[in-house]
Amino acid sequence: MADNALELILEITKDDEHKASLALSNARIERENYYEQLKQIEQYRLDYCKQLSARGQQGLSASSYGHLQKFLCQLDETLVKQKEAGMQFEEQVEQCSEHWNEVRKKRRSIEWLLEKKQNEQQQLRDKQEQKMMDEFATLQFARKTRH
Repeated sequence: MADNALELILEITKDDEHKASLALSNARIERENYYEQLKQIEQYRLDYCKQLSARGQQGLSASSYGHLQKFLCQLDETLVKQKEAGMQFEEQVEQCSEHWNEVRKKRRSIEWLLEKKQNEQQQLRDKQEQKMMDEFATLQFARKTRH
């Protein structure tokens, strides 16, 4: 495979790695936003329970208490659904991380291969140069011995 083709593949892989890195970063941001939202809902539920307790001490009708309790149950259901959704955010981060690692390994492998080819080419050039120097020295020696 020509060096130009490898260099093109390397550039494409670098671009893929950049995209994978951005996807991982976005997945982490979405996960953090999720946890922040979950924290806010939990705090809202706690505040609501305190409010319910304070209103209960002042006296509530059975109907009002029932409505408040129903709302509290809805908050609990929302929290359960939110926590279930949390697994999806964790899985998304994990998948993005795995993909990024795979692309990064691919890029490193291509870079290694390019470096190996460049080293081989340099060794070949060095051998050719040494051969030319030896031939030149031999010719000079032959000329000196003739004169």
